[in-house]
Amino acid sequence: MAKSQATYSKKENEKKRLKKQKEKQEKKEERQANAKKGLSLEDMMAYVDENGNISSTPPDPKKMKVINTEDIQIGISRQEDIVDENPVKKGTVTFFNDSKGYGFIKNTETQDSIFVHANGLITQIKEGDKVTFEVEMGQKGPTAVKVSKV
Repeated sequence: MAKSQATYSKKENEKKRLKKQKEKQEKKEERQANAKKGLSLEDMMAYVDENGNISSTPPDPKKMKVINTEDIQIGISRQEDIVDENPVKKGTVTFFNDSKGYGFIKNTETQDSIFVHANGLITQIKEGDKVTFEVEMGQKGPTAVKVSKV
């Protein structure tokens, strides 16, 4: 007598497939039974009230607020460019290396340390000198240019 070719796992897989198919058929029949055919457009409409909740009744036109489209702001407002009325600053040279051609100036007003390169010098400077300069944005931050000794 020959043994059946179907293994235990094949039988289990077949049972699962049939069960899933049966559940799918039951869901389809339930959807068809609960379907509301022949509804009018008014019955299918949904409205949003002033609080953002969905309701079946239209909103009261007396409660409507008029919103001007120019008042709606999307994103952030533009930042105005800051224009410095006095571009010439004063400071003290805290470090300067003649051989490498760069150094730092400490601004007397803000106490910020600003990078200076030898290309931005008008007169020769050394550590401890009082200088005037203008600030420009360089690749890595603010850079002092037009540096001259006071």
